[in-house]
Amino acid sequence: MPEPKENRYKQLVERIFFDPSLGAYKPGVTAIPFARQDIERAAVALGIELPKNIGDVLYAIRYRTPMPRQVIDTQREGTEWIIEGDGRARYKFSLVPVNRIVPNRDIAAVKIPDATPEIIAAYALNDEQTLLARVRYNRLIDVFLGVTAYSLQSHMRTSVTEIGQIEIDEVYVGIDRHGVQYVIPVQAKGGRDQLSVVQTKQDIACCADKFPNLVCRTVSAQFMDDNRMAMFELSIQDGRVCVVDEKHYLLVSADSISHEELRSYRRYAV
Repeated sequence: MPEPKENRYKQLVERIFFDPSLGAYKPGVTAIPFARQDIERAAVALGIELPKNIGDVLYAIRYRTPMPRQVIDTQREGTEWIIEGDGRARYKFSLVPVNRIVPNRDIAAVKIPDATPEIIAAYALNDEQTLLARVRYNRLIDVFLGVTAYSLQSHMRTSVTEIGQIEIDEVYVGIDRHGVQYVIPVQAKGGRDQLSVVQTKQDIACCADKFPNLVCRTVSAQFMDDNRMAMFELSIQDGRVCVVDEKHYLLVSADSISHEELRSYRRYAV
């Protein structure tokens, strides 16, 4: 039976992490730089077939699966290794304080009348594209942030100084009742993928570079296992990604929202 590709990806990452020709890990080291071509070299050394999209190796380790056990064993208490962009086709392992963005299951879900077109719902999968579509059709960015927002571009690929090439899941622009204009990068994760503080930092850096005259409000959305969607507004404070606000939404038919629930929502009216 072929070895699962994520296991092969871990072997590649572990090889690079401990490769003496790249500086390699040693106690006290907090950053290990490497290049895209080092992934190819590691594959040759290990006899591993690379995917056509080499970036999937790093994507899997960043968002889908933990670092290799040998790498995790080198972490100091309260820290973790992450992979960051370090310029064009360059990356680095960075040892940083543990920073997780996960839904708080004690938050009550707000019921929203589902405006998703039936044909979309019929073929929807539990992945990030479906999540982005549901957010878009139900205007959840507007609802969550209290601004009028418009989708500017999906899967925006660009380069950011000192980071390299990045991709933002979706970018919105918006305006509030005072005329303040916003740029809103959205990160979406479904299935087993995890929200990434690395991606959040990249999104914020990109917006500062490409949209300097707009206020950046960063949003992350996550499918939960009970059909709820968790939405976070995030910011950076003292180098850490922090949650500014978190809300959970449940898309339902309009007749599924009771009079009692409608009355309970009225206490938030402004």
